[in-house]
Amino acid sequence: MFQKVLVAEDLDSISITVVQALEELSIVEIHHAKYCDDAFLKIKKALHDNMPYDLLISDLSFKKDHRENKLSTGEELIDAVKKIQHDIKTIVFSIEDKSFRIKSLFNNSGINAYVSKGRNSIPQLKNAVQNIFNSDEKIISAELSHLLREKSILEIEAYDISLLKLLSKGLILDEIALEFKNSEISPNGTSSIEKRINKLKIYFRASNNVHLIAIAKDLGLV
Repeated sequence: MFQKVLVAEDLDSISITVVQALEELSIVEIHHAKYCDDAFLKIKKALHDNMPYDLLISDLSFKKDHRENKLSTGEELIDAVKKIQHDIKTIVFSIEDKSFRIKSLFNNSGINAYVSKGRNSIPQLKNAVQNIFNSDEKIISAELSHLLREKSILEIEAYDISLLKLLSKGLILDEIALEFKNSEISPNGTSSIEKRINKLKIYFRASNNVHLIAIAKDLGLV
């Protein structure tokens, strides 16, 4: 069984319940963080001390308060963690049920399991922890399992997510191209970016960029 686990969750009631569930699985060392930045720092320090975490369990949504944070969502936390510790096992524990976002977490963020918060979620979470410890099988809550079987004409890639996020912030083509170049994301030419936007508009049947972003938000892509 996992020896060292980090739980990233901003609600104390849920965090306590998750920790109790992990203790029932005889996990020795369990840590908790209410902010994504704090969780990331804990993982960095653990790596520095040669005592890395085996498993990260994270919510997706973290309520904003007075504190400024570089990482504001569980998705951003997982992506940042994977860059410094690619082999860490990850479970998302969230109420999110938007298909594209969940599929993106598996396909682009490389999570191992997705457990939907609900009436029977703690037994499902314990089962997910046990299963991903014993195998590399992807685990998802039964009521959402159809999402991984659905096939799309156009697979939404990490590139598309990044593009939609920048569009949602109001950036124009030249600004998006510069952001992509600075982040070493390609293709990063304005012509290529414009073609991709047009392809996304056709796929989502969006009449313009504003409509495209509205649809992307409804689907949980941004």
